[in-house]
Order: sequence, then C-alpha cells, then structure tokens
Amino acid sequence: MSANSADGPATVEVVLVKAGRTKISYPAELLADDGTRVSVRAPWAGEGVRDFGFVRFEPGDVFTEHYWRDRWYSVKEVRASGGALKGHYCDITRPAELSGGRLVVEDLDLDLWVSADGTDVRRLDEDEFAESGLSGRDPDAAAAAVAALDELDALARGAGLGTLLD
Repeated sequence: MSANSADGPATVEVVLVKAGRTKISYPAELLADDGTRVSVRAPWAGEGVRDFGFVRFEPGDVFTEHYWRDRWYSVKEVRASGGALKGHYCDITRPAELSGGRLVVEDLDLDLWVSADGTDVRRLDEDEFAESGLSGRDPDAAAAAVAALDELDALARGAGLGTLLD
C-alpha cells in the first residue's frame, strides 16, 4: 500500500487500548505499510509534559512509530522538536490491526526505554504487568509478552533496535 496519494500523505487513527478501553487515540501520518509492519509519524499526543525522570515527552516531540502485525511489540523513535533523537520507547502489545483507517494496538503494560546512545536500557512497568492478571487470564499472551520484552531488551543491548527498523 502506498503511504502517499496525489492528495498528500495518508493518515490513520492510532488507537491504543488498555484493559479493554481506549487509553489514547490520535491521528498519524501513514509512512509505510508493507503488509507486516506499519510505520506512522505523529507529534506527541499526550497532555503537556510527561517527565519519566530519565526522559521527557513534551509538545513538539515527534514520534515515528513502527507496529507489526506478527510481533508482540511496537517501537517508537522519539525526537525532540529540533530533530535530536531522544531514544526509543517500546510498548509490549498484541500484534497490531489496521482496518478502516484505524491502527488498533492493545497495550500489555510492559515497556522498554532505550536512550539515544543506547547506554540506558530500562525495563518498565513489570509491576503493572504482574498486577494486571494477564498471566491467569491468558497465560499464552502473558508468555508472548514476556518473550517480546526479553527479545527487545537483548536486541537493545546487542545489535541495537535499528536492526528492526531498516
């Protein structure tokens, strides 16, 4: 599918679902869709500044987001308004679904942050994942989520996340 038409770039609505409800939705420019990976770009969609202590997401930041239909994660390249790479924020999710102009992804609580220089790799929200009860409700999905986090962590500490995005 071509990401561009004669009328300009195509857009999709990115819908992040958590615990059965929409957590956030926002419009994004569709950059590419090869049938397996969908890539979009959007400005920071959160309210104001979100300061994690190790990175700040703020108005003007631009997220280039990569979603897979066959993998249990998404990788978001985060750049400051001036273009400097802040790092990569990875969400552990069920595989993405794109239909009717909506890219829907279910967040499974686990996350990974990788700083721009790759020296700071942080596993996030493992406590939320444990408290979510997914292991009891859907042990196969829980195992896939943990395996996805382990895969991204190993990749970030090894060859780097860029190998996923080439």
